[in-house]
Amino acid sequence: MIHPRYNTRKEEQEKFLSIKNEKSDFYNGIYERYKNPVLTRDHIPVEWIYDIDQDTNPYFMERLGINAVMNSGALYLDGKYYLVARIEGADRKSFFGVAVSDNGVDNFRFTDYPILLDDTCPEETNVYDMRLTKHEDGYIYGVFCSESKDTSVNDLSAAVAAAGIVRTKDLKTWERLDNLKTLRSPQQRNVVLHPEFVNGKYAFYTRPMDDFIETGSGGGIGFGLCDDITHAVIDEEKMTSLRKYHTITEAKNGAGAVPIKTDRGWIHIAHGVRNTAAGLRYVIYAFATALDDPSRVIAEPSGLLIGPRGWERVGDVSNVVFTNGAIVNGKNEVYIYYAASDTRVHVATTTIDRITDFVFNTPADPGRSVQCVAQRCDLIKKNLELLKK
Repeated sequence: MIHPRYNTRKEEQEKFLSIKNEKSDFYNGIYERYKNPVLTRDHIPVEWIYDIDQDTNPYFMERLGINAVMNSGALYLDGKYYLVARIEGADRKSFFGVAVSDNGVDNFRFTDYPILLDDTCPEETNVYDMRLTKHEDGYIYGVFCSESKDTSVNDLSAAVAAAGIVRTKDLKTWERLDNLKTLRSPQQRNVVLHPEFVNGKYAFYTRPMDDFIETGSGGGIGFGLCDDITHAVIDEEKMTSLRKYHTITEAKNGAGAVPIKTDRGWIHIAHGVRNTAAGLRYVIYAFATALDDPSRVIAEPSGLLIGPRGWERVGDVSNVVFTNGAIVNGKNEVYIYYAASDTRVHVATTTIDRITDFVFNTPADPGRSVQCVAQRCDLIKKNLELLKK
């Protein structure tokens, strides 16, 4: 017998899911922020959490609770906006669920079931942060972090990160492929598959790491090629966007969304991390690589693109924004999906023209305070002279 509380809970959730999202008052000319997150734990279907049978759950308790929804891969398909979200259960295990919306800013609904991956890695404990690439070979690929316990040390928090790969054509049936192997990097996270062949090969943006947390000798975002994506092996990683002292990428950086192709180059929306007295601070930044060589950086505007503001700073891991998904729709509008503090998913919207202008016309970081002040003084002088006319 269905518990009488079930229908009440469904009605409450439907009212919540139907809330119209609106643009906030935030302005910087680059993008718009929206007032409400687009995915939260409250978006998870009731049937994923509760046993709705009154006989076996008389108090209508949560049986399989959800802690957070974050870090979503994104895809525009057949006129709809799809997010493959990282969903963290109350047991700390993460898994993937597909949510879909007609407009990309509100009314996201999860499909009937979460994604059940083929159990091909018995050592794998956790999976998260899937990037979705619609590749020119006809498949949609998902590249995600596959986490396992590090058995080489006696430390229950020690882990090993690898890049798992799946592919699909309908976001319903997923084929698990071999994990990516990088011969010169012990661990990998934040790996993104380039959407086109490069020199007839599959191309990946990587993040070389010496261990699970610290990048160690890893200098930034890498780039490598492989012949066979079903057994992907990269023997050499060329560095692209580099970590730099006293910048937003000082501690580490990593690829985020699948790069966006424009007339001037590939635009990358990535994340950078720096240390603060309060811990690590994650922000989102942008750069561009050449059309004829997607590993060669041709523009890197100074500073961050998106930083945590207001209540976005509050959550399980505070002072963090993180992206692994962006969408360009048929109108050349860009939707950047970003998680706030490892708790919920927000969206910022812009256009191809505006993001291109930002990346290619914003000055680069000259590297030292005195030079940064001189750069700013030049801008002020130009503005004051224009105001006198």
